[in-house]
Amino acid sequence: MFLDFASVWEAVVDAAPEMCAVVQADRRVSYLEFDDAAARFAAAIEAAGVPEGGKVALYLHNCPEYLIAQYGAFKHRAVPINVNYRYLDDELVYLLDNCDAEVLVFNTSLGECVRRVREKITKVRLFVEIDDGGLHLEGASRFDELLATHRPQARKERAGSDLYMVYTGGTTGMPKGVMYAQGEFTERLLNTFGMLGLAEPVPTSLEGIEPFIRAVSSHGADVSIPCCPLMHGTGMWLAAMHSLISGGTVILLEARSFDAHEVWQLVEREGVTRIVIVGDPFARPMLHALEEREAQGRSYDTSSVRHIVSAGAIWSSEIKDGLRSRLTASLIDALGSTEGATYAVSSANHDFGASTARFTLSPETKVITEDGREVSRGTGERGLLAGRTPALGYYKDPEKTAQTFVQIDGNSYVVPGDWATVEEDGAITLLGRGSSCINSGGEKIFAEEVEEAIKRHPLVEDCLVVGLPDERFGQRVVAVVGASSSEWPSADEICDFLRSTLAHFKIPKAVVVRESVHRASNGKADYKWAREIALESHASG
Repeated sequence: MFLDFASVWEAVVDAAPEMCAVVQADRRVSYLEFDDAAARFAAAIEAAGVPEGGKVALYLHNCPEYLIAQYGAFKHRAVPINVNYRYLDDELVYLLDNCDAEVLVFNTSLGECVRRVREKITKVRLFVEIDDGGLHLEGASRFDELLATHRPQARKERAGSDLYMVYTGGTTGMPKGVMYAQGEFTERLLNTFGMLGLAEPVPTSLEGIEPFIRAVSSHGADVSIPCCPLMHGTGMWLAAMHSLISGGTVILLEARSFDAHEVWQLVEREGVTRIVIVGDPFARPMLHALEEREAQGRSYDTSSVRHIVSAGAIWSSEIKDGLRSRLTASLIDALGSTEGATYAVSSANHDFGASTARFTLSPETKVITEDGREVSRGTGERGLLAGRTPALGYYKDPEKTAQTFVQIDGNSYVVPGDWATVEEDGAITLLGRGSSCINSGGEKIFAEEVEEAIKRHPLVEDCLVVGLPDERFGQRVVAVVGASSSEWPSADEICDFLRSTLAHFKIPKAVVVRESVHRASNGKADYKWAREIALESHASG
């Protein structure tokens, strides 16, 4: 494939200039406006001296400017970088340095953090702020003014080999940039429309985009709500890019904290066809909102919704059942990774349900033992999910790339550490990730990072961090702390100590203090012991 994101989107603009690309609250951005703003942003970063291949970091909440700046970076053949808006000083400095960011686009509400670290992020040559009520950062360019003072960059030749990168926490260590060639990535996105039975084939060239858009529109344009942040692959790939590559509309939530009633109100107002979520943390409140409305003797009009798609966290059968009894939509539970593999999928609708954590394997997925042998059906043997991937590896991390990306039968597979068993019928039961990575509400939290932050407390000698089951968020963070003296720190003291160094979702929901922490004779962490202590403490209240 020779397609790249910017060239595909330019072809979509030419095919449907007046169609609505992005909506948030009362703001509506047509494809023509979307393209013009992105071209002006591309010209602005070019004028700032950012070369093709330069990195443009997006430290933003969901907003139209996120998608505009991303598109503008692609236009210039630069590389947009997703940055978690919950990151604080050390986390932000690490990621911006690791990705070699030359541009930082940020909300003014996050500007105080940017101000504190400014002297440490010396590679950044252009700071661009988007006003959302925070204070102006001296020396930063205002996004709207930047666009107004630059003429649109002319369209240019690009290549399917142009780099696309998405940062993920992965399974161990600090965040890592997963690298892709845009060509294969756009091909995979376009191929998802093949199941519609379109009159026109899925395009393999720019000339095929216009008839493809017409064919998709005949089935009803894709109108998506990413309920999760655009900084995560789930929200960006399954909602925003899925719509934009097909001439559809992206509907962005206005509230910064998830409001399920806002989702259903937008479904009614905008005729939403696709809702993208991260498991129970989103699905449960959505179900409760429908129940609350019913208790008032009313109901939301959900007839436009064709799909609710989830990835990144457990979506339990009970919550699926509650939703499917009220909707005609298909509920699609996707099991994949930011490293580019779609391992398996589980589907449910009004007529049939789906078990929790049970999935149908993708044809491009294997379940293998640690020594590379493929697991047989119905044996109960545990194995690691290995999926075909278009990813090229991790940016500037050949060691982790070699550990996670493997060759099987001459093809590239990714094995990030998800364990499963293979049932007699070929379906899999997901057991979870075998590392110390904790998934809370779709956020990946590294035990080692939280442990090191806690151990900086003067009264803490050692610490282990584990994830315990949580009804809403999938897992919650629990710390087992060894005190360094008879003066034991309280849980509140430790959590208060962490607030200046860790994003709030990484701060433990519970802290258990003991005289010492168990480790093996070689110094390795005894997470089994820590989990037992945490469960025991929870049971005793």
